[in-house]
Amino acid sequence: MHFHAWIFLPFFLFTYAVYLVVKKTRFRNLWIVIVSYLFYGWWNPLYPVLMAYSTVVDYAVLACMEKSRHKRLWPAVSIGNSLFILGFFKYGTFISENINTLLSGVGSSYLLPSPGWLLPLGLSFYVLKSIGYVLDCYRGQAPREKNLIRHAAFVGFFPLLPAGPIERAIHIFPQLKRPPRITVRHAADGFFLFTVGLVKKVALADALALYVDTVYEAPQTFQSPALLLATISFAWQIYFDFSGYTDMARGIAQMMGFEIIQNFNCPYLATGLSDFWRRWHISLSTWFRDYVYIPLGGNRKGKWKTCRNVLLTMLLSGLWHGAAWTFLVWGALHGVGLVLTRNLERSRFYKEKIPHPIKQLWVFMFVCFAWIFFRAETWDKATLIVIRIFASGLSNPQFPLLFAGLICIPWIYQLLSNSLVKRLTATVPMRIGILLFLLLYLALFGVSTGRPFIYAQF
Repeated sequence: MHFHAWIFLPFFLFTYAVYLVVKKTRFRNLWIVIVSYLFYGWWNPLYPVLMAYSTVVDYAVLACMEKSRHKRLWPAVSIGNSLFILGFFKYGTFISENINTLLSGVGSSYLLPSPGWLLPLGLSFYVLKSIGYVLDCYRGQAPREKNLIRHAAFVGFFPLLPAGPIERAIHIFPQLKRPPRITVRHAADGFFLFTVGLVKKVALADALALYVDTVYEAPQTFQSPALLLATISFAWQIYFDFSGYTDMARGIAQMMGFEIIQNFNCPYLATGLSDFWRRWHISLSTWFRDYVYIPLGGNRKGKWKTCRNVLLTMLLSGLWHGAAWTFLVWGALHGVGLVLTRNLERSRFYKEKIPHPIKQLWVFMFVCFAWIFFRAETWDKATLIVIRIFASGLSNPQFPLLFAGLICIPWIYQLLSNSLVKRLTATVPMRIGILLFLLLYLALFGVSTGRPFIYAQF
């Protein structure tokens, strides 16, 4: 079930009522595991089986690593198992299709059968979380959790299960070990955050998706203005969708007494590509920095190897997002952009002479261009959209004015929230007013499409 589905409300109310009763007992984490597996099994009863297998394997590996003299062997076992699960379920179809393309190209009549399995929801997120935990234990940066129930609660904590954030063991385990402190303020703040996320998803992202889907499904029938506006709209759709999910997840966790890391920080106000990646999907960016980029050598081995490491990291990030060449191109674009602008963004000229709005505009334009390959269903559609944006006519894009407001108002709010107005919006009367406005807006303009979260498919 998704957070914006009607069934989630009775599920969470029951879960929360029992949780408040057991929150100070030893059954607290057991209850988290039970409801997390029920929540996950709602999509497919086999999903919790796979997560339980991954959890038990990593728990056993960490136990063996603690006692073994050959400590390097055990992280390899755990990571190999995790990558096998990820490759089997996420990349099996992609690999078989590309092998069949090569076989057809050399005239072979034999073709590999296409796998018929589905990608389990949230698989990529809890796999990365588990890999990070194992590596932290191996490096001595986190202690091994000897309680299997607590370990399972960390891996499967249901607010973070569909699409993160990718939390770290050193942040979550201490919260699982102590009874949560839940006050009226915690519950109110959590509910406020959940409502903000719900509005982002249902009233903003899903509304913009109506226009984006229409244009991107048949780009050959639209000209440059419509394609350009649909691409900009998708940039905001994916931001509202994913940050909306994160707000809802953090709000649920806060009502349960957990503090979850912030995953977005006004990314479209970034003044450089490196700044963008410090603001967008922060938990994933830091994961790839700590477990891919730095182990490759980071920026410690000269300019060329630094460029190589950036490109490899962004290519892997693109591949993580999806088993398609379009995602690899999206990652490559960001990798090349980061390499080419690395020295420029550090220069005194860029920092002091170029106005902030110009820097923000060019970053937003670059990110939007890359989003074309992220959103397009096929490589052919992506290239067609790019060509038609620059080469087609200038007919009326038939862009609803309401959508312009859906984009402008939150952008203005982001600008204000980074100023002195932030203190005003944090006051209780203002938050109550904002909450009432959001609930009214949700009732009037919410789009009941049942559309799943975009990042849940990754």
